[in-house]
Amino acid sequence: MNEHRAAARPRADITGREDLAVLLRRFYTAAFADPRIGPFFTQIAGTDLDAHLPRITDFWERALFRTADYKGSALAPHRALHSARQLTAEDFGRWVQLWRAAIDGLYEGPLAERAKAQGERVALTLYRRLAGADAPLTGRGPGFVPLAALELRSASVH
Repeated sequence: MNEHRAAARPRADITGREDLAVLLRRFYTAAFADPRIGPFFTQIAGTDLDAHLPRITDFWERALFRTADYKGSALAPHRALHSARQLTAEDFGRWVQLWRAAIDGLYEGPLAERAKAQGERVALTLYRRLAGADAPLTGRGPGFVPLAALELRSASVH
């Protein structure tokens, strides 16, 4: 038996804003370093992580707990990025992959699952609104979550 596996303990679920802040810092640290999507944050948008985290934490706190007073449009900044350099199905698939990995590395439980599902819905919605409703959902690159699979999974839940 693998010693690491034997020592593994169940992770707690996401419980509030503090957990979201930890999760988002972990996710964005990975996203900024990622060769595929990192340049959108670092070179194109010039995102200051410390300045960005409170606002994006508000977004996720509102999405998961309905407790934050997030007002704004997630579409507007993504539209600006898309204008500078087209966001593809592979880019959104990579975002989902990193998002799910960040959650799985820290949390487990109903809210963690909800955060993953919500992330998938956000990615699909943004991609469809930017690229068009008939844009291809499949990617060519290895290792990416095909957005078509996310669409099928979300359709089966309804």
